[in-house]
Amino acid sequence: MGQKSNPIGLRLQINRTWDSRWYAEGRNYSQLLKEDIELRKYIIATLPQAAISKVVIERPAKLCRISIYAARPGVIIGKKGADIEKLRSKLATMTNSEVKLNIVEIRKPEIDAKLVAQGVADQLVRRVAFRRAMKRAVQSALRLGAEGIRITCAGRLGGAEIARVEWYREGRVPLHTLRANVDYAEAEALTAYGIIGIKCWIFKGEILGHDPMAQDRLMMEAQTSGVRPAR
Repeated sequence: MGQKSNPIGLRLQINRTWDSRWYAEGRNYSQLLKEDIELRKYIIATLPQAAISKVVIERPAKLCRISIYAARPGVIIGKKGADIEKLRSKLATMTNSEVKLNIVEIRKPEIDAKLVAQGVADQLVRRVAFRRAMKRAVQSALRLGAEGIRITCAGRLGGAEIARVEWYREGRVPLHTLRANVDYAEAEALTAYGIIGIKCWIFKGEILGHDPMAQDRLMMEAQTSGVRPAR
């Protein structure tokens, strides 16, 4: 039928949870939602070198706790924590709450869908052949423990006049199995010929039992030593 659901939205409250975790009523809701969008946009725009996978925002009481999942945390922290303090003070001006930052290191960026898609996009911008970029990403993911991966590129591939879609899949990617831990992300490559869209699905095994926090817990277990304390 070709009617596709976003794998993340489909699995919410089954084996993953939202990236914004707070409750608000009435006018506060729209204000906090706008704040979240602006905070995320600012963090991703100002730290493109840090390889940021996701930004989780929690708001207990009058606090705004921001967890940044990144493959290169050193870029965010800076020398003796100078950059992270600068970032924290800037974010504090964008919200009425007190801001606390957590930097979580992603130990295996090769099996993080967002970082894989962004990596392919960056290569396409540098004029690397799209097939080579996709194949390399697929091989790296499988070598580091992914059970299956699929990458799709769509647009004027290779500078062709007519846009088309090309995709590669290795292993299994069960999109209809709700207990499957499927990581999904999209990225855009701004090439000289136009925008090329990249989608990436990575299957990391099955999560048995109903556990909305399962994906976060697995991520934290994989890099427990990489968690920086809140500042």
